Amino acid sequence: MGDAAHQPPKIDPPLGMYPGRLDDRGRLKLPTDLQEYFGALGETRLFVTSLDRRIARIYTIPAWRETEKWLANFREDPEAARNIAFNAADLGAAAEIDGQGRILFSTDLRRELGIENQPVRLWPNGNKIDVLSDKIYQEGKGNASVNAAQAVTALERAGMPR
Repeated sequence: MGDAAHQPPKIDPPLGMYPGRLDDRGRLKLPTDLQEYFGALGETRLFVTSLDRRIARIYTIPAWRETEKWLANFREDPEAARNIAFNAADLGAAAEIDGQGRILFSTDLRRELGIENQPVRLWPNGNKIDVLSDKIYQEGKGNASVNAAQAVTALERAGMPR
């Protein structure tokens, strides 16, 4: 039997972006959709970190181990991979989803990203959940709004499904 027999079933992450807030103790209450997603994956242990010191990321432990392995084996720019791995280790910590659907962000991560007791946006994105500070969210929203109609037209001409 190949590795496919040992792979968990593919479960798609929820769509859209979700508002959230870190409380005064650094806990983030996950929206119901995200709690159900992690529940369907059978995962309650997570790794919460940042690779770029701007955006927090929530990974399941298996997804983080996969990313960690990829970084360790990346030969095109090993210094960049080492720096990203350093950021992740420096700011990251394992977290458990508690009985109320909350996860704890490390003090260092909260302070570095300026998200202590602040609103955030949660964006399921690939094998992780990106956690955007209000500043990063507003920056992204502004960038995405510039010439959006022209960009949609260009992408549809290039074959994006309508």
